[in-house]
Amino acid sequence: MSWNARALDVLAAGEPTPLIDFPVRVPGITLLLKDESRQPTGSLRHRHARALFRRAVLDGLVTEGTTVVEATGGNAAVAQAWFARRLGLPYIVVMPGKAGPERARPVEELGGECRFVTPPLAIYDAAREIEGHFLDQFGRAAEHDLAGELFSQVSPDWVVTGASTGATSATLGGWIKEHGLGCRVAVADPENSAYFPGWTLDVHDYATGMPSRIEGIGRPRMEPGFRPELVDLVVPVPDAASVAAARHIREVTGLPVGPSSGTALWAALELIERMVVRGERGTIVSLIGDASERHLTTCHEDAWATERGLDVARHAERLRLVSPGGG
Repeated sequence: MSWNARALDVLAAGEPTPLIDFPVRVPGITLLLKDESRQPTGSLRHRHARALFRRAVLDGLVTEGTTVVEATGGNAAVAQAWFARRLGLPYIVVMPGKAGPERARPVEELGGECRFVTPPLAIYDAAREIEGHFLDQFGRAAEHDLAGELFSQVSPDWVVTGASTGATSATLGGWIKEHGLGCRVAVADPENSAYFPGWTLDVHDYATGMPSRIEGIGRPRMEPGFRPELVDLVVPVPDAASVAAARHIREVTGLPVGPSSGTALWAALELIERMVVRGERGTIVSLIGDASERHLTTCHEDAWATERGLDVARHAERLRLVSPGGG
């Protein structure tokens, strides 16, 4: 078997992730959380990494021995390093900011190499200068396999996701359009991000120039992978509400999710409130982007929120009006 054939076997779809029935106080409305923290690398980024590698292999851009390069950090870098290791490929990731062993360790443990660059926006040029194939997760379209898997499990009325590269909302919206489904897609957008104002104003190159404080989602500019025509609604979510909702998910499920999962949940609960006003019933699916013990020392810690001026308690009260807490 050729290297390419073996690589495509490695990059085949994995086991489906489960749906969690999440409690709401509204009769006739069901809220489900699709738990992407069950991916081998613990996050939704696993799907996108697999899609990027698969597309690059099919296009002949990555072959045996190719050094793979990316400009990113966090879960995306970990997922890509995991696939590079399974494919036997060198992997170099350019991360924004000052060098830090805690940030580099998860990638280095998978055999990858981390390089740190400041200012943050310089990471893209730095990555392009490295000899190898630049995956370019923000510039290269790579729809992943979430939609086919999700719609084989349930027939929802809405699916809610955050946006970073835009690949997830594009994947969902494209599948719905292609298959003529009645489902709609909502994007949950944190403070400082360009997606809500850009979508609202229909300005596809809209930029705020400000970084998101919610790890994993939100962008200072509208990225090429975001397909506004495939999105039915973009919901702006206060950062404090994202943190409160992340804590609510942990209270109910025990999962130490990141704040991006809270952003999506908050938007889903806003959708429920709109459905109640309109007298509608139906099913909403929101995504758990990741869950990790490291979040216990950030968004689940009161001192962390206070330091950032986030009034979590006020939003927690509103959450409980729609969704009861855990035991």
